[in-house]
Amino acid sequence: MSDLADLAARIRVFRDERDWMQFHNPKDMATAIAIEAAELQEIFLWKSQSESSHVADVERQQVLEEVADLAIYLFELADNLKIDLAAAVQAKLTKNAQKYPVEHVRGSSKKYTEYSQKAPDAK
Repeated sequence: MSDLADLAARIRVFRDERDWMQFHNPKDMATAIAIEAAELQEIFLWKSQSESSHVADVERQQVLEEVADLAIYLFELADNLKIDLAAAVQAKLTKNAQKYPVEHVRGSSKKYTEYSQKAPDAK
């Protein structure tokens, strides 16, 4: 069993021992993910870039726990929806590599819709 499959199974056991599946529909899981993401953002709210790096060190345990909460909910949502999370990530990385070719976007934060890929010479 892969590490990801093992984690998903452990999360499922934790949930099922508590009879929580009844509360873990896709809408509520997506909402929980958004809330946990907001809790992570709150740690860095109103901090400059350098301050946020410092806060990440000082508040490392809180950051770690919020990241873990996000991961747990994401793993469970994927598991509940029968999504192979590893395969989905691999497929998305492949798609993103096509949308963001290195030669066009290296060092740029622009969205793929904001740059034009150079078309091959038609000559």
